[in-house]
Amino acid sequence: MSPELCSVISPIADLRDEPDGARVRQLLHGEGFLVERTGDGWAFGEAAKDGYRGHVAIADLGPAILPTHRVRARASHIYPAPDIKSGARTPLPFGALIEIRADAEAQNGFLPLAKGGFIPARHLAPIDECGADPVAIAELFLGVPYLWGGNSIWGIDCSGLVQAALLACGIDCPADSGPQSREVGRALEKGETLARGDLLFWEGHVAMAVDAGRMIHANAHHMSVVIEPITEAVARIDAAGDGPVIARRRPAVPS
Repeated sequence: MSPELCSVISPIADLRDEPDGARVRQLLHGEGFLVERTGDGWAFGEAAKDGYRGHVAIADLGPAILPTHRVRARASHIYPAPDIKSGARTPLPFGALIEIRADAEAQNGFLPLAKGGFIPARHLAPIDECGADPVAIAELFLGVPYLWGGNSIWGIDCSGLVQAALLACGIDCPADSGPQSREVGRALEKGETLARGDLLFWEGHVAMAVDAGRMIHANAHHMSVVIEPITEAVARIDAAGDGPVIARRRPAVPS
């Protein structure tokens, strides 16, 4: 039996290693999930965007949509009417996928969703429109609390931040720091100067260079997404027992 493609209908959905188990990642509203089997209120399968496998609560899933837009603002809401006073309903995180009604026109600054509701047009970008600067995307998450396995503006971890920033710019990126350290872009040569957007890896951790001297990362030391001097962060991480930088990579710019 072929997997069934579903879409996330909740603002975010935890992807767990077992039913009611530990969170390993999160899926955002509108993202696809390929369901292989179901039972006891859980669906097992894999995330359409990166193949990450695990269990999602069936209540968080619905029929597949054909996304036309993504949320480009830090966060947004679905409204019942094209009016800011109509009472916002579902909150949506950055990166959520939306299907806008075919041939729809903006009403009072809102666009109608294919399955009901309205969303501010300014908060959306066409699905095929990519950002040009992963660091600028990562900076949208400054101050967001650290959350192991988190993928949204309500909580994110180091590899989730990097994946969100790169995917928003059309750059393929696995979900975890280990595969990221092997697969994203190319390894920097010894002595090659860090540039904006380069990635630094430790065992189990990743950060993104803002420039040659600063980096942005989600980390448990600050329990949030922060920008800090690279030299100070490297020394602190090593002193805490997590070792030195083990890899530096430069993501490939989409052609």
